[in-house]
Amino acid sequence: MPARTLPYALSMRVRLLSFGPLKSALPPEGAWFELAAQQRVADLVRALVDKGTFSDAAMRTAAVAVNREYAGPEQVLSDGDEVAILPPVSGGADGLVQIVREPIKTETVVSAVKSGGDGAVCVFDGIVRDNTRGRATLHLDYEAYEEMALKQMHTLREEAKAKFGVREVAIVHRLGRLHVGETSVLIAVSSAHRGAAFDACRYVIDTLKKTVPIWKHEQFADGAVWADGEPFPEDLGGVAR
Repeated sequence: MPARTLPYALSMRVRLLSFGPLKSALPPEGAWFELAAQQRVADLVRALVDKGTFSDAAMRTAAVAVNREYAGPEQVLSDGDEVAILPPVSGGADGLVQIVREPIKTETVVSAVKSGGDGAVCVFDGIVRDNTRGRATLHLDYEAYEEMALKQMHTLREEAKAKFGVREVAIVHRLGRLHVGETSVLIAVSSAHRGAAFDACRYVIDTLKKTVPIWKHEQFADGAVWADGEPFPEDLGGVAR
């Protein structure tokens, strides 16, 4: 007798994407993966590990996004969902939150957040340095899960304004190839008081490097590596069970 196949209603397909150090596990355009209906994120992760698509070690530090939102292991998947496997992050313009591919114009961004009622503007200018742990850097290549990264950056901006009571926050990150001395990320925070501006600026860069899906590939004189990302917050990372 021929093997029985599950009726369509009892199975589903999700579209998989991967980025940064994990991008080579899937084709560049992503891949469709079939599983039984009503499966959870944890079930998908276990299936991917069992199949050998991703290692168990990689999934223990990765996060999963479903339809461009971070998802926990118990979230139930639906047919046609877009599921992104995100390794720890390495650190279309829309106002003060931008992802760009051209050099960042620091003075323009800082001017955009200033107002007559501000007593301070705190700026973090992240630049490409000429070495990492003693290895001479030639250049860095940044890539992102762009739609989700922009969404997370907008959320981070609003969180910082509410948490620290600052008036305005700008977050600009560059993608593509960057050379030594170029700005990779710029954060500008304006506030009536300097203390709040300093605190908010640090909060934004520290949180961005942990939660916004952007990765960097470091090219050294003696080889290349994906930069180690900072661990995801405990409620987002380590989806392998």
